[in-house]
Amino acid sequence: MLELSGLTAGYHGGTVLHGLDLTVRPGTVHAVVGHNGAGKTTLVHTVAGLLRPSAGTVVLDGVALTGRRAHRVARAGVGLVPQGRRVFAGLSVAEHLRLSYRPPKDRDRKGRGEAWTPERVLELLPRLAERLGNKGSELSGGEQQMLALARALLGTPRVLLLDEPTEGLAPVLVRQIHELIRTLAGEGIASLLVSPSATLAVECADDVTVLTSGRAAARLDGDAVRTDPEPLHAALALTPAA
Repeated sequence: MLELSGLTAGYHGGTVLHGLDLTVRPGTVHAVVGHNGAGKTTLVHTVAGLLRPSAGTVVLDGVALTGRRAHRVARAGVGLVPQGRRVFAGLSVAEHLRLSYRPPKDRDRKGRGEAWTPERVLELLPRLAERLGNKGSELSGGEQQMLALARALLGTPRVLLLDEPTEGLAPVLVRQIHELIRTLAGEGIASLLVSPSATLAVECADDVTVLTSGRAAARLDGDAVRTDPEPLHAALALTPAA
């Protein structure tokens, strides 16, 4: 379980996140939604170790990750799927997978289940198996997103951080990505998904947090929101757009 308590962070002396509390349970998808500038990417970067918090804690399965460097956070079981995919244009799919795969040591495997290998990833993402020889620049947006997800899985994470994973994708690809995220939840992986689109994010969410100006404006149950989205829309209506 990923637990954030009193998390405060920002840039160049300014504060973006203000004492945020948030929990992502194993095998669930927690969607964080809000307008641009609400602090969603700052949240992801802080949890991933790319940004050091000024206050608060980040704890994964009882282990404190607060202030650790990004590679140590990843080794502890946090996988990052960054905004914009960030695949290498000149590397093939096979080269991406080979460079990303680091077999976890036995001491790091506790609580992670079966290790993710390139072969297992390609079973989950068969389209990538068809494109092994293609370079990153030759992939469609959806294929690049699948490759970004594959890279994160090869660290055998307990938690996935997904920063706007469906940005710029066609509706049919959005559904495919959400189905993949739900499949991974069935494997016991917790996912923290951030998105400016509440409609898209809640499609696969178990829990929903509305973020405004770096604070939790509302905490909602995913099933309840899908049945009655009005509380979500009301919370977003109170959130100033950037």
